[in-house]
Amino acid sequence: MKNNDPLPQFPQLPSLPNDQELKPLSSQLSLPSRLNSSRAGSPLYGHSVNAGFPSPAEDYIEDYLDLHKLMVHNPPATFFLKVKGYSMVGAGVRDGDLLVVDRSLEASHGKIVVAAVDGELTVKRLITKGPKVFLAPENESFPTIEITDREDAVIWGVVTYVVHKL
Repeated sequence: MKNNDPLPQFPQLPSLPNDQELKPLSSQLSLPSRLNSSRAGSPLYGHSVNAGFPSPAEDYIEDYLDLHKLMVHNPPATFFLKVKGYSMVGAGVRDGDLLVVDRSLEASHGKIVVAAVDGELTVKRLITKGPKVFLAPENESFPTIEITDREDAVIWGVVTYVVHKL
């Protein structure tokens, strides 16, 4: 990518390093049998939970929540990736987290993106300063990557959700 070129608009996904294949998330997770029922999802209660002082519990189910429907707005353009490393901990992205990435969204200044740089996948914050483009970590221990015409860089998509275990 040259300094004066506009950002690429989601080209075809390049092949993964070492001839790896993206496996469907469903093949990696053991889904509970109740998800195969006619009502997929978990109960969504009509009241929020206080993070301050406790409030009386209420047994009121408002609806059923399907996390896939909540987090995937454009299924043909959405994929999932697992995070390896610590360069984005300041943005709440931790080692082992699951990223929801949407290729249909515009990769603009300030967005967290998944990019392939010289054949290696990375998740970073996209920073534009005039004609310059950077992939910035959210951890001082890692360097910012300036994208110049020396790098082979492709933005795969914009991170829309991060899922992590407490």
